[in-house]
Amino acid sequence: MKQTSVTTDAPCWVELGTSDPAAARAFYRELFGWQEDDGARPEDGDYTQMLMDGVPAAAITPRYAPQQPTAWTVCFAVADADATAARIKEAGGVLLKEPTDVLDHGRFAVAADGSRAVFILWQAWAFRGAGVFNEPGSLGWVELLTRDPGGATDFYPAVFGWSVAPSEHYTQWGLAGRDFGGMLVMDDAFPPQVPPHWLPYFAVADADLAADRAVALGADVLMPAGGVPGGRRIAVLRDPQGAPFGIYHAPTED
Repeated sequence: MKQTSVTTDAPCWVELGTSDPAAARAFYRELFGWQEDDGARPEDGDYTQMLMDGVPAAAITPRYAPQQPTAWTVCFAVADADATAARIKEAGGVLLKEPTDVLDHGRFAVAADGSRAVFILWQAWAFRGAGVFNEPGSLGWVELLTRDPGGATDFYPAVFGWSVAPSEHYTQWGLAGRDFGGMLVMDDAFPPQVPPHWLPYFAVADADLAADRAVALGADVLMPAGGVPGGRRIAVLRDPQGAPFGIYHAPTED
């Protein structure tokens, strides 16, 4: 079963912090067909929601500090940001930003697991998160890349209550019967300077065509399109400003 709506303790949103928001908006508009939210409020600053068929799909923002990498960040929906932040500390993670209110939108915190893979907590008020999942151009999967799989399989179930479905080559995260993400162990193929991180995958109608289109728009290929178990076809790309992201096409699922 795939995720089709915002679910507490599962992925709810993704944000791109980038060195060139205007260029990034243009790239993803062309690749996924996103539109910029022309109803954004002035108090939102340079935070731009990107829409798919009129509903929120993701956000593109400037980097907020010189040391911030150009990267996508995955957000997880929580019922209580403060209580979840406390569990993060108890489980060996760290808070990079304590729970903070965002206008009337919600309450958020920035955290990292024990290996320092960064993610965001989102306690929704007026804004719940993405309005669409697993449709072409929308978030469909999230993947943790880590050098500490044992630590991760202890940490995330303790914080979010996730199920863990391991196999010989890959571990999947789930909740309430729906697998929404996985974990890939970083081996020697990953340069040591690449930190553990969460990687979003966006659904596409055709992974090969989408990868070719991304390259034509200035992206680099980190992993060429290829098949994986379950009939899916995936690729990993790096946008023109340097942010990695994945794309995937899955057969029809229930």
